[in-house]
Amino acid sequence: MNTITVDLGAKSYDILIGEKIFAECAAFIKKNYSGKVLVVTDENVYKSCGEKFLSAMHGINFEVAKVAPGENSKSLQTAEKIFTQAIEFGLDRKSLIVALGGGVVGDLAGFVAATYLRGVPFVQVPTTLLAQVDSSVGGKTAVNHALGKNLIGAFYQPKAVFIDLETLKTLPEREIKSGLGEVVKYGVISDEKFFAYLEDNAEKILSRDVEVMEKIIQRSCEIKAEVVSKDEKELGLRRILNFGHTIAHAVELETNYQKYRHGEAVSIGMLGAAIISQRLGKISAAEVDRLKNLLERLELVTKCEGCDVDNLYKFTFRDKKTIGGKVNWVLMKNFGTVEISSDVSEEVIKFALKKIA
Repeated sequence: MNTITVDLGAKSYDILIGEKIFAECAAFIKKNYSGKVLVVTDENVYKSCGEKFLSAMHGINFEVAKVAPGENSKSLQTAEKIFTQAIEFGLDRKSLIVALGGGVVGDLAGFVAATYLRGVPFVQVPTTLLAQVDSSVGGKTAVNHALGKNLIGAFYQPKAVFIDLETLKTLPEREIKSGLGEVVKYGVISDEKFFAYLEDNAEKILSRDVEVMEKIIQRSCEIKAEVVSKDEKELGLRRILNFGHTIAHAVELETNYQKYRHGEAVSIGMLGAAIISQRLGKISAAEVDRLKNLLERLELVTKCEGCDVDNLYKFTFRDKKTIGGKVNWVLMKNFGTVEISSDVSEEVIKFALKKIA
């Protein structure tokens, strides 16, 4: 079992990565919490690994809150249902919320934990690749609004993150590929050697080679933990983690969160951001091609066919990084280095959007 620490002083916590560690999570809960536990999960995760996880919770007073799978569950309406169950179950400030699932469950359960009784502790148990490498780490919690993604939320750190590699065996191919969108991002923003490792091992990644998968999950978590430790609340450095996300969120909004998984939208968004970077003279066409080639080798989508360019452009301004009417774009300087720029013209943005639409 590998352990990575997110160093945030009094709010520090560990990410534990290994096989068959549901029991480790249960032991952590028994050691640190004596109150009731509400396990938030979705119906698909409950069917695939819920029984296995809950059997490890023997001796713990818990209830399960099940939500429908999918982005539409990340809403105030769903949160209210969980609040109601928490109140009826008698959850108090000594109680614990556990997020067992992918990014939607983690964001939703974290938001509930951050706001119920003005904050109760929670633990992340991510079961999708995307959640394991990205959304379970760093304390971003949120629900969506009809006008934009993740617009209602809080920075609220978990007490621990337990990543059981065996859950990867339960995932359909599309979920694995979606998670790879976020994995590639880390190579672009922080570690060219890691990007090269992904290039060298693309086929092993797609075949879910256990050793390679553990390596890419661990390195992704290390990069994110390092960034979050330096900038917990996205006041500066942490914004680099949003590479590709401005366009990705616009794509998700334009398609009503139905057509693309988040990591697929990030793949499209990264290529769009790379094209903007090239158009501004920051990188070469060869570097754009290198990124596109890896995305395609990992069988990720690179076009949002049928999306309206004008709508996409309009939706980029609903990005959380927009300040004073200007979007703070995360742009490539080379592999391993990005920069923030608000000086990107409409012409350049629409040029890139046309290339990916």
